[in-house]
Amino acid sequence: MIDVTLYLAPVTVRLRAPFGAVRQHLETFYPEALHPGARARHFIDFDIRITHGAGWRRWVRPQARFLLDHTEPFLPLPASQAAPLFEWGLNWCLASRPLGYLVMHAAVVARDGDAIVMPGSPGAGKSTLCAALTFIDQWRLLSDELAILAPESGKLQPNPRPISLKNESIDIVARFPDARLGQRYADTRKGTISHAAAPASSRAAAASQARCRWVIFPRFAPGADPHCEEIGRAEAFARIAEQSFNRDRMGETGFHALCAMLDTARCFEIGYDSTDTALAMVRDITGR
Repeated sequence: MIDVTLYLAPVTVRLRAPFGAVRQHLETFYPEALHPGARARHFIDFDIRITHGAGWRRWVRPQARFLLDHTEPFLPLPASQAAPLFEWGLNWCLASRPLGYLVMHAAVVARDGDAIVMPGSPGAGKSTLCAALTFIDQWRLLSDELAILAPESGKLQPNPRPISLKNESIDIVARFPDARLGQRYADTRKGTISHAAAPASSRAAAASQARCRWVIFPRFAPGADPHCEEIGRAEAFARIAEQSFNRDRMGETGFHALCAMLDTARCFEIGYDSTDTALAMVRDITGR
């Protein structure tokens, strides 16, 4: 049984799980958080348990169940997927619990305090592009899945956790310099998945927020003609609002926070048929 308290900026998580695969996942992707000298806080934001399936499910077709504060928000998964269940469940916690942040479905990278926010629906290619910017162009990883905006500062809060990769993107990212991938999990609801470890430098800078300078909506389409188009902030607002998990719940605070974020940003839509083409477009947009 593993029973650890993890500081994963900006939250503290208590995790209990009997699965060896979960322990291996933590050792691979969160070594500092597991170190005896790791930063600890007394207040626990999320009390998470990943447990065996109940009754006969413990022995026949074993399952893994995700519990938050003794409640089970979604259905169990096969026990072989206990480790990715932790990542998926933690994303759900960050997106659904009231922490005072505006949370959007987007990848975020930064350089010199300036961030790129990349919203994207599943299959748009944002995780692969996020990994390419992180490992090839040396941008700092803030998050692969969640843009976490602090209304009081108007800046984006890092949550540098493993980059989630699916299907063909796994082999692509595995070839990137310094990319370190974990186990592959086949036959999940998203196909085959794996994770790429956040660079140590990104994890070490988890306290450094960044201001949004660019919003880029990526769209990977095999064989398509590349295109890059600057779009207005009003259109960008409407698109990002669709990817926001809690803007309505945050009410006026969330509305003004998103408006303020876009006031300092230029917004683009890019379409591309290869990672190299996407990187070239981002370099042209940012001048970096």
